[in-house]
Amino acid sequence: MLTERCLTGRSVRACVRAAECAGDEGEGQFAMEDSIEVILQNYSGVFPTNRPHPIFSACTGALLTGLYGLWSLFTLPGFRKIPWRLKKTAVPYLPSSKDQTANVMKLLEGRSGRLADLGSGDGRLVFAASAAGFQSTGFEINSILVAYARSKACWTGVPSRQAVFVKKDFWKTDLSSYNNVTAFLVPGVMEVLGEKLLKELSDDALVIACRFPFPNWPQQSSAGFGLDQTFAYDISTVRSYLRSEAKPAVQ
Repeated sequence: MLTERCLTGRSVRACVRAAECAGDEGEGQFAMEDSIEVILQNYSGVFPTNRPHPIFSACTGALLTGLYGLWSLFTLPGFRKIPWRLKKTAVPYLPSSKDQTANVMKLLEGRSGRLADLGSGDGRLVFAASAAGFQSTGFEINSILVAYARSKACWTGVPSRQAVFVKKDFWKTDLSSYNNVTAFLVPGVMEVLGEKLLKELSDDALVIACRFPFPNWPQQSSAGFGLDQTFAYDISTVRSYLRSEAKPAVQ
């Protein structure tokens, strides 16, 4: 009777109580063993002990390995190339939005000459600048993105004199020949990048930062808002401002 009642859905606690009652009648030992056996049988479906199918485990492992490989293709090249003191601020590939690209082009209105895009990614900003008449160079250290941008330039018929994509580390490149520079990086590197640009660029150069402004640099103008906001800096104005800020400290 006890076994049948447990099979009909009684709880574990109820079965144990029934077994204890049966013990008062001299049948406790056998009733308890019978109850435990039935309980384990009923709850074996709730707590399955069988292992996952080996094919499922293999597919899951392959998927995770593939995702890690894809992530490393776009992230690790940039992590290896930046200066050691900036390792913690390495930025993965993040393409500019259409609005952000449009905002950059607004700030470039009325200008001409050579343009360097630092971390050009898939080349969308370089293509937009070259269409506006700039002699544009995209600096990118990810081989896949460089190959994609070059293929797109060839496919769309963009002349090489207007858009060039180089697999080169801009941190180790002299940028003095460019009078327009654009950068979409992260806040942690902007101060160091600013020091590099101040050393190398001429006074007539214009620098445009996407999303993250240069700290302590006076903005000439800006366009857009939020994540698509861009900031323009006139190098001559920045140098004059920083010199004026440094004079009181010297005195």
